Amino acid sequence: MFSAIYVEREVRDHPRTLAILDRYRELPLIECERYGEIFNRKAQNFRMQKDSQALILAHKHGRKVLPAPGGHGFGASPSHYFSHMLNCIYDCRYCFLQGMYRSAHCVLFVNFEDFADMIAQAISAGPPGQMFHSGYDCDSLALEPASGFARFFVPFFAQHPQAMLELRTKSTQIASLLQMKPVPNCIVAMSFTTEAAAQRWERDLPSVSKRIAALGRLQDAGWPIALRFEPLLPETEPQEYAELFERIFARLDAARVHSASTGVFRMPAGYFRKVLRLYPDEPLLARETRNENGIVSFRQRDEEAWLGELESSLFRHIDPASHYRCTN
Repeated sequence: MFSAIYVEREVRDHPRTLAILDRYRELPLIECERYGEIFNRKAQNFRMQKDSQALILAHKHGRKVLPAPGGHGFGASPSHYFSHMLNCIYDCRYCFLQGMYRSAHCVLFVNFEDFADMIAQAISAGPPGQMFHSGYDCDSLALEPASGFARFFVPFFAQHPQAMLELRTKSTQIASLLQMKPVPNCIVAMSFTTEAAAQRWERDLPSVSKRIAALGRLQDAGWPIALRFEPLLPETEPQEYAELFERIFARLDAARVHSASTGVFRMPAGYFRKVLRLYPDEPLLARETRNENGIVSFRQRDEEAWLGELESSLFRHIDPASHYRCTN
């Protein structure tokens, strides 16, 4: 999976570091002072590095819990996000991380306990029902066998039932969750595009069928689950989504789905320009775009009618009250 492992000297002897190094002991090991020496270097080629990703083990300094962008979550309670990783092992052509970071390498912050302390402070300072999103700058579960992220944070949130954790993922790495007792305030939110879009623009991901199967196993085991249909990509007929919904709800109990969201493709303009330079011949990026307040999206004729038809298909399965449109 990785070509090498970089380790900050500060965390070289951290128990989590040692466990990961033991798992990947066949890989070259390079020590560094700070992860930014590798991750933030100029003149890196994200596209080339994606084919030879390294893993960087580091200590997260500074703020670890941030306000979630408006329109990112479900419900009226305050939302936050925290990133135990930077970057993703998957390779989706539409992903904003390609424009956000200079490097395609993955950074894993091993000081989970410091994250937990700051989350606990935010929980204590805020009202009940706050949502904490994981998976904004990474995939929550894709590296779970090595990172033990869910094994650490799910029991932590079990001790704080007044707050909610969302594990946003496209991964089928659910073994650690199935080994635990379900936690009502920990939601596994699986992201989907249509079958055709997944085959064309999602590289190295579990198939749509495997994701549905994994989500079904979690629901069978009693875990709260959610559905994220983002990004909705242009030139995708609503009927394709209707077929996807039929496949999903043939396996899932719709009445026990926590929430479902839809959201069109959107990306900060600066990120989009960088991605376009990386993939100048990518047909997905060649479509006509619009820029509203610095956010690029694809122009689509009769977009509101298109969205309405698509969401009407979704509402044949779920209560519209459990749906929201993600706008950031």
